[in-house]
Amino acid sequence: MKQKIIIEHLEPKLWPWCKIEYESISTIIPKQNLWFTNVHNGASFLQNIGKISKESVINIRLNKICVLDPNAPKTLKPKEAKSFDYFIIGGILGDYPPKKRTRIELTSKILNVQARNLGKKQFSTDNAVYVLKQIIEGTPLEKIKFQNKITIKINKIESVDLPYYYPLINGKPRISKKLIRYLKNKKSF
Repeated sequence: MKQKIIIEHLEPKLWPWCKIEYESISTIIPKQNLWFTNVHNGASFLQNIGKISKESVINIRLNKICVLDPNAPKTLKPKEAKSFDYFIIGGILGDYPPKKRTRIELTSKILNVQARNLGKKQFSTDNAVYVLKQIIEGTPLEKIKFQNKITIKINKIESVDLPYYYPLINGKPRISKKLIRYLKNKKSF
């Protein structure tokens, strides 16, 4: 894979959930192809898994870029994916329902950008990267199987519903085991 994946960190800090998702991304994309921008804290953690920049991607001059925006009118296709050098994904802890933050904070602010979606459902950041890599490698979105929402059982009486879209690998939703442990050990929601 020659393309660089840029995660524009859009949260006020590097929350534990972000770290888990970013670490999961590092198992999908090699360090030399992964870039975290807009990083103002957590640099020591992130430099172990990718390149980092304090500067926002909005201020970095790049060519052949595509923002993955759930509200973009066109869906990314494998053939055109190869024509981009950079893919930008917002490092956003998702709201439900979504607040269109990618459009507001990235797509509308970057000059000469193409925007594509990965379907109309909301992904975790790591699963957006997973699906992107599948498309870059030639698998069209409609050939990838998904599950909408998953429930994580915390204990005998509590569970957490995650209202996102999960690619299926061998029939099971792709979710970080570290994230499941984090949710089960979290004191409150």
